[in-house]
Amino acid sequence: MSPAAVPPVGARIRQARLAHGTSLRALAREIGVSASLVSQIENGKSQPSVSTLYAITTALGISIESLFDAGEGIAATEATAPATALTPGPGTASGTATDPVPGTVLHALASFAADPGRRIGPVVTPDEREVLELDSGVVWERLGHVPGTHVDFLQVTYRPGGASSSSGGLMRHAGTEYGCLTSGELILTLGFDEYTLRPGDAVCFESTTPHRYRNDGDVPAVGTWFVSTEMFSDT
Repeated sequence: MSPAAVPPVGARIRQARLAHGTSLRALAREIGVSASLVSQIENGKSQPSVSTLYAITTALGISIESLFDAGEGIAATEATAPATALTPGPGTASGTATDPVPGTVLHALASFAADPGRRIGPVVTPDEREVLELDSGVVWERLGHVPGTHVDFLQVTYRPGGASSSSGGLMRHAGTEYGCLTSGELILTLGFDEYTLRPGDAVCFESTTPHRYRNDGDVPAVGTWFVSTEMFSDT
């Protein structure tokens, strides 16, 4: 699948939500944001921050990697989803809170997903990378994937002023996080501690520890990140 063939992240979130049988308003309540923001994200009018993206995937029981290839995460939830799901409530495109979506439509959404066994690699050139543009100046580029694993292997860029949480709050999510900064500077808040990461500095910690990244500099901060999300396989 070429980068151009990867659907926008908002469309994939909507696929996962429908397959999960969760209404737009219910998802918004669970992750602590407005239904309007979730609607804007799904319709491509707004991009989620890193923290919001992790909150959404945790609430829907899918992995971040499923938003790239929409494979196992969406297909697995579709297999156990009810025959109907809820579409956006008042103030969104549909205007109703309980419009049913037939199971055949959910099946079609899951079928739209890429093959969960699709391998990315063994060599991925820069122009072949699948890209997620997130809110607050953060870009994720997928560096590879081995079928059957639950790993996010990413090049992460924090543009000047970029941060993993636009609200300034700390995030936490399933998995274990490893990273190495290759250029620029990045501030990591980890629990009650704060660290300044410079080129060559590496980090590793359990992602359930509250954390936040931000770039206070005037040049992009770029690094390679490896996030094991194996915990998702048990959900």
